[in-house]
Amino acid sequence: MTVRDEKQDENFWAAQFEEHRPRLRAVAYRMLGSFAEADDAVQETWLRVTRSSGEDIRNTGSWLTTIVSRQCLNMLRSRATRREDPLDIRVPDPVVETGDGVDPAEQEVLADSVGLALLVVLEALDPAERLAFVLHDMFAVPFDEIATMLDKNTAAVRQLASRARRRVQGVTPAGPADRTQQRKIADAWLTAARGGNFEGLVALLHPDALLRVDTGGLGSKVVRGAAEVAGSASQFRPAGLVSQYATVNGGPGIVALRDGKPVSVLSFTVADGLITEINILADVERIAALNF
Repeated sequence: MTVRDEKQDENFWAAQFEEHRPRLRAVAYRMLGSFAEADDAVQETWLRVTRSSGEDIRNTGSWLTTIVSRQCLNMLRSRATRREDPLDIRVPDPVVETGDGVDPAEQEVLADSVGLALLVVLEALDPAERLAFVLHDMFAVPFDEIATMLDKNTAAVRQLASRARRRVQGVTPAGPADRTQQRKIADAWLTAARGGNFEGLVALLHPDALLRVDTGGLGSKVVRGAAEVAGSASQFRPAGLVSQYATVNGGPGIVALRDGKPVSVLSFTVADGLITEINILADVERIAALNF
């Protein structure tokens, strides 16, 4: 291959990679729940592409998805071996949109976002289960292709996806979300929380509501039950915080700011007019890296 041919080949693959980059990042984010790690996985995929000059690739999208998925699988397995406590409380990185001025195209993307409650459940799955579920159920990758990635037969991969599906069942409310109702519930929560209105908070919560707080260290906790969650929220009123409504992973949420800088992101899961789950990321370093 001449220098000119090599340059043409490099330009071709660079263009192909950029065309598929959004999908690759979406796969990696759903696999890893971290934007930084997702970007690392996508970058590693590009490095793999640069080492593949001259290969006969029949389906570029499928090939790139396979590469990034294997990279994510390796990262998940490495993460599992490093984790000292399997019960660590971790809220995935949120997708945050603040303000009311979201254009229709952006709103459509947000509507398809994966809720934090679902991503939290995915965090608890075995890496192979997570890969099978994410690729098949979220990106319609055929089971036989996933089987090749996992070095398993197709029947085994179907079982992995089925087990994962049972774990996530009921996490995401069925049917289209009522955005107006969700906004009203979030506003009502803000009003009740600011006033320390315990009864008002309880009225907004499902009896089995769950609160998960990830501070990145001390203070991380899981609280279950409407009264317990309301009690925790009504007692938490630090001075100097300004809270505002936000769209978080396509659903209702709240961003708390101190001196104009975000310090926590809260995401609600709402079903049948009640809050069933609240996930709060209050790890200041991770929030600062989100740049929203």
